[in-house]
Amino acid sequence: MGQKLPRLKYSPFYLLAIVLVLATPPTLGYMAWEGQHPSVTHLLMEGAPGGIVFIADPHLREDNIGYIHEVIGEINALHPSIVLIGGDFVYGEDPDLSLQAVWQEIEAPAYAVLGNHDYKAGIDAVSGLQKIIAVSGTDHTAAGYDMSALQDGAVDTALAGALTDVLEENGVSVLRNEYLTLDIGGTPIVLVGVDDGWAGMASPPQVPETDAFTIYLIHEPECRAVDWDADLILAGHTHGGQIMLPGMKELNDNGVLELSGFVQKEGAPLYITRGLATSNLRTDLRLNAPPEIVAIGPPVASL
Repeated sequence: MGQKLPRLKYSPFYLLAIVLVLATPPTLGYMAWEGQHPSVTHLLMEGAPGGIVFIADPHLREDNIGYIHEVIGEINALHPSIVLIGGDFVYGEDPDLSLQAVWQEIEAPAYAVLGNHDYKAGIDAVSGLQKIIAVSGTDHTAAGYDMSALQDGAVDTALAGALTDVLEENGVSVLRNEYLTLDIGGTPIVLVGVDDGWAGMASPPQVPETDAFTIYLIHEPECRAVDWDADLILAGHTHGGQIMLPGMKELNDNGVLELSGFVQKEGAPLYITRGLATSNLRTDLRLNAPPEIVAIGPPVASL
């Protein structure tokens, strides 16, 4: 029998009480503080080389650029071999691409994929829900993977192209349905970058069989193929739920929701980062879902 999930009972009065608590100045102040203080998660995996750092969802804008400068300082303090960025670089309808110069400060090779905001795909509540429903009707098996049905007139390929150029100019190699073979401290890895699924641009490359540690870097976790021949899939997009109300953590931990953390239901293991910033508020408010820097390496016993 499967694990029995906790029974979660909510009344309208209980939900109203939660809303009232969240609306109080002390709570809002804490949420703003939490949104500016990332935690470092150490993800230890057999066969992984040391020194891989993973982040996602910076959503750069003028009022959070100072915070992202500080985050990069924390990343550099980890002395990474490589830095992986899981998309959603921009914020808003008219993003300022000059802010992407901040990535020059990373003191390691950086590789990235684009996210749905980088294509303006499903960036509001209604269109986002439409994208989620559309993904459920696609083929995301490794053999038949096809997200092309998610392409629509709202997808801004010009923005994605301009952003790619700016990122490349500032030291970030953008992988758009391609893979690289890298050497990290004598350990070979294969890094596969899959373009954004919600934009209908995801078309995973054919990767030759290898014994190297293989990482697939994507944006939306629901756009993965569980049967990819991967040692690890890395995704962002969810912001870890951003505001985790009572009961949501239990649903996430029991696999009912996929909002953050390590997921291995079947096939390739997945890690969903809580990301760095938020996209639907002018202030990065979070509750019980602090921003996250992920440091990936081998188990301590293997060092």
